[in-house]
Amino acid sequence: MPLLDEVRAECAQIAAQARSVRIDTDALADDELLTRLVTVAPGEPEASLDPVRHYLEGEPADVADYLLALDAINFGSGWFPGLHKRLDRGEPVSGYFTVSWSLADHVRAHPRGEGPALGAAWLRTVDTPTIAAILEQPTDIELMSLYAQALRQLGRFLGERRALDLVAQCGGSAERLAQALARGMAMWDDRHFYKRAQILAADLALAGVATFEDLDRLTIFADNLVPHVLRCEGVLVYDDALAARIDAGEVLPPGGPEREIRACALHACEQISARTGVAARVLDNRLWNRGQRPEYKARPRHRCRCVYY
Repeated sequence: MPLLDEVRAECAQIAAQARSVRIDTDALADDELLTRLVTVAPGEPEASLDPVRHYLEGEPADVADYLLALDAINFGSGWFPGLHKRLDRGEPVSGYFTVSWSLADHVRAHPRGEGPALGAAWLRTVDTPTIAAILEQPTDIELMSLYAQALRQLGRFLGERRALDLVAQCGGSAERLAQALARGMAMWDDRHFYKRAQILAADLALAGVATFEDLDRLTIFADNLVPHVLRCEGVLVYDDALAARIDAGEVLPPGGPEREIRACALHACEQISARTGVAARVLDNRLWNRGQRPEYKARPRHRCRCVYY
């Protein structure tokens, strides 16, 4: 079965058997709600990458290398409350933007050929103090050692290739690229979801450095923010016990209810996409941007410490 058919089928099955999470079918039938969810609100960006908090101004091959390295460490939301956040006009940015912006500034300070950038040979040697220094974090945060491990694994996987070499080998297919990443590296093998393996193609396309014939085959990039938005909007409903654990800030273990949350979010978004005609990858971006609003940030979302999101 093709990878993305597998994702859709497995998430539908998990959603059907879920005990702690359910999709509110009445909410999915509410055209006014769905229109609001899929519509870009005034002042919110359409699908895009922030040109300050991401490295987008370089040569296409260098931008692609940056995005591949970024998505290799595009996880850790369970640890994000403990990160030292970067400031933008005096206000802390999110954990994701703290990582993406710091890595971007590292590349800006070390152009290829003028010091350590993000080539495969450099990636294979990255240690915890190095990545912690780049991201301006203490070395004793567990996440820094996981980031170093993820980057070394990426370096071994690439061999002598660069990111655009990998894209070329996948023949312009986002699905084949996702499968190559998921099957080639254990830390990308996010069974049932393949969040980071899918999001790389979307990021490369948004940056304008690669094109794919099958982008709309991608699902949402199942994390903890999109499900949170769907919960706040009444699309996802958690049982009382799970809701109390999340609202109390408890870190959920991988699997069980945590897996149900992500699967129900993905399956619900497939139905929203089918009803509205908005591709799941686009819907993901709109819901993720919506989740940056203060009213969503004020309410606890689920946290899980794993290497997948």
